[in-house]
Amino acid sequence: MPEGLGARLREARQRRGLSLRSLANALGVSASLVSQVEMGKTQPSVATLYAMASHLEVSLDDLVGNDVATDHRGVTNGLNSKIDAVQRKKDNPLIEMENGVQWERMAYAPGGPADSLLVTYQPGACSSVDGKMMRHSGIEYAYLLEGELTLNLEFDVVTLSTGDSLCFDSTRPHMYSNRGTVKARGLWTVVGRRDSDLVTAARPSTDSKARKKASSAVDVLRSIDELD
Repeated sequence: MPEGLGARLREARQRRGLSLRSLANALGVSASLVSQVEMGKTQPSVATLYAMASHLEVSLDDLVGNDVATDHRGVTNGLNSKIDAVQRKKDNPLIEMENGVQWERMAYAPGGPADSLLVTYQPGACSSVDGKMMRHSGIEYAYLLEGELTLNLEFDVVTLSTGDSLCFDSTRPHMYSNRGTVKARGLWTVVGRRDSDLVTAARPSTDSKARKKASSAVDVLRSIDELD
């Protein structure tokens, strides 16, 4: 996890006047897990991070912070002028999550329609450690650069191999897992996330109160443009 992620989550929870137990109950996890994440003693899964960020109404920028140098997208040429179209690998904003899932944000256009992430799943890694699928706003595109990755999409299960690609409406419940013995790495692009505020862990529920709470969640990738 980036330094200070747990502290930022704790600050967001306290700003909303929530106790550890109330947040844990809302997310369907233990208060101990929330406490350990806040103290930096454990890393959240992709699904847990999405759920915490959406319930606390914080963006990925809020979680990563602005520790990256303000000119990280500028590359200096021989004339000491900046080429702001280039982002160096060392400056990629990065979040490492539970059991070997890593997100790196690629270069982007502030206010643009898409977000690109270089995503790595180590062997055994999964976007959800408890098997709960998730959904969020936008259309999800991905191209697998190496390894194999299993996609659970609603009731279907398919294994993606190197060179395979995908595209689906991200509001459909989905989950990723690496069931192989080598890391899986791919380029993800989410288009249209700004058109909706929906981000939620996808849980089968007939409870109208729960559905209302889920639909008010903010997009975990909202404001990622401000990392500059």
